[in-house]
Amino acid sequence: MQAALAGLRKYQEAERPPPAPLMPAIAEAHGAALRDYGGGPGTGSNAAAPPVLFVPSLINPPGVLDMGDRSLLRWLGGQGRRVLLLDWGWPGPDRRTLSVAGHVERILLPLMRGLGGPVDLVGYCLGGTMALAAARLGPARSVATIAAPWHFDGFPAEARAGLDGLWAAAQPAVRALGLLPMEVLQSAFWSLDPARTIAKFEAFAGLDGEEARTFVMLEDWANDGPPLAEAAAREMFETLFAGNAPGTGQWAVGGERIDPSALSIPLLNIVSTTDRIVPAATAVRAGERLDLALGHVGMVVGSRARQALWEPLAGWLSRTAASC
Repeated sequence: MQAALAGLRKYQEAERPPPAPLMPAIAEAHGAALRDYGGGPGTGSNAAAPPVLFVPSLINPPGVLDMGDRSLLRWLGGQGRRVLLLDWGWPGPDRRTLSVAGHVERILLPLMRGLGGPVDLVGYCLGGTMALAAARLGPARSVATIAAPWHFDGFPAEARAGLDGLWAAAQPAVRALGLLPMEVLQSAFWSLDPARTIAKFEAFAGLDGEEARTFVMLEDWANDGPPLAEAAAREMFETLFAGNAPGTGQWAVGGERIDPSALSIPLLNIVSTTDRIVPAATAVRAGERLDLALGHVGMVVGSRARQALWEPLAGWLSRTAASC
């Protein structure tokens, strides 16, 4: 207990560098922005390759994809690909009636179409679920998902029941605010593994140097983020988690039921076999699959992320470019 409390105080008092400036927005829709990370045509198959558009989750900000010297976005841009990021931003009044599907219909698809040509989509977590829908309905040349849930009945029954109870308790406040605060979602994540939440601060008490700085950076990201629009929260809890609509073929976006197995473009699913947040059992059962024994966040920014995920993803994107 003493070590855990010491770690918590150390985290609270840690120095933070100033935040990096946001990359320029080339288009906007309903408060969301399409940010340009540069890069461009390289050699070989990359010479004529379309942009790679990253779709992060609606939960937590997109910073996990652009984290200091562990930035997947900047690294991929350095490989000769133009990289774009969908920054969901803060849900204003005009977003509060947009469900998860509505975010795809009213934000992601119009921004994709505005680019004037096909894109390679890469979606992380719930952003991968949304990217699969966008790949079915919009101008996509390929789609890759990272730790993305599709079969929501793959979550443990206890976790789904806990989320159902959390949603029931939160609804009065959500209706009053028109938003689901991030703090409510955080309590859901903590409930998945309460002992681990305490243990990580206990371990942090003994860290220093680069390891300590990385911990602070990741913990700040995990505890940050805008609230979720009421309609999106309702669909997430009721239609996705409780109803398993995607996994049963009942999730409709743009008036069309989404079936990833019907995609006519290349599909890659990058799955964590040790993920406590999005278990491997929830992954879509179509396309190619890459299994990694790395956690939900570690697979993107951990010390082995470049070798395990970044490079295989870049290689897959290059191969699909050569085959199209």
